[in-house]
Amino acid sequence: MNDIYDVTIIGGGPSGLYSAFYAGLRELKTKIIEFQPTLGGKLHVYPEKIIWDIGGLPATPAQKVIENLIEQGLTFKPTVCLNTKVEFITKKDNLFVIETNTGEKHYTKKVIVAVGGGIISPIKLHIEGAEKYEVSNLHYTIRGIQSFKDKSLLISGGGNSAIDWAKDLIGIAKQMMVIYRGDKLSAHEAQIRYLQENGVPIITNTQIKTLVANDAKTKIEEVVLENVKTNELSKIVVDDVLVNHGYDRDHSFSFDTSLAPEKDTDYNYYYVTDGKGLTSVDGIYAVGDISKYENKVYLITGAFQDAVNAINSIKVSLEPTADQYAKVSSHNEMFEMRNREVMKGILIKG
Repeated sequence: MNDIYDVTIIGGGPSGLYSAFYAGLRELKTKIIEFQPTLGGKLHVYPEKIIWDIGGLPATPAQKVIENLIEQGLTFKPTVCLNTKVEFITKKDNLFVIETNTGEKHYTKKVIVAVGGGIISPIKLHIEGAEKYEVSNLHYTIRGIQSFKDKSLLISGGGNSAIDWAKDLIGIAKQMMVIYRGDKLSAHEAQIRYLQENGVPIITNTQIKTLVANDAKTKIEEVVLENVKTNELSKIVVDDVLVNHGYDRDHSFSFDTSLAPEKDTDYNYYYVTDGKGLTSVDGIYAVGDISKYENKVYLITGAFQDAVNAINSIKVSLEPTADQYAKVSSHNEMFEMRNREVMKGILIKG
């Protein structure tokens, strides 16, 4: 049998990473299983967005929040399995058995589900050969706003994310056009009005028909647009194409029928918990956006509290004589050596 863990966390986003940090603080043997090739979760969808609502942290780009969360989450060196999709969870001899797409089985005493809205993947263009431009100038997210400086840019999409991107790029891109295949954009009216007031053309009933490569066949040089009502074609010259047509969400992992936790009655998606992370199944916990309980806070800050409550519950369940809560960091002996290292780094920088 493979190593047995005290707790295995499914999902490496904010709630999963903070769960891993707190589990290490409580000296639990911990594993994270993450489908994506990197940790950080949904924050990767909008790395340039500024996050304001994390206590004690001033306005910070999501990318920096990701970096901080990963550094903190790996403080106590949990085992991390990336590119690994959980497919089925069962139980054998008082251990949960997590089966994955790699064929490996993971054995654990407790499970924390921290998958948020599920595995999120951008909906890509269904145009032959489009994938080859993803390494050059076809984008499904923004990794750095300044990379579009003085560029001519086509944005395809009419939802809030696409329009937010356009708004953020005003004054950075040299010129910009937004297209949408529907009659009316679905983004907030104030955001649309802001684009219009700043002279950004918005063309509805229009979609990308063809991508035309440059002579080296390595980058998009022109885009053929199609009016979906008249089938009229037109061409524009671009430096970059930015596409936001929404996201596919995969919620497909399942439990043995005897283990399936109760879900909410409204959406049949969220796991109902007791407010301390415990679902209707003993040993299975849910934290972050996937959990639901009275007065639930759907913010990153709320995810942190979910993680603390779940880990403390798990610690006491595994060790009934353990303290109900961990010591605060200012008095916790586990941080003594680390505090000296941090202070030494501060003095060196100073």
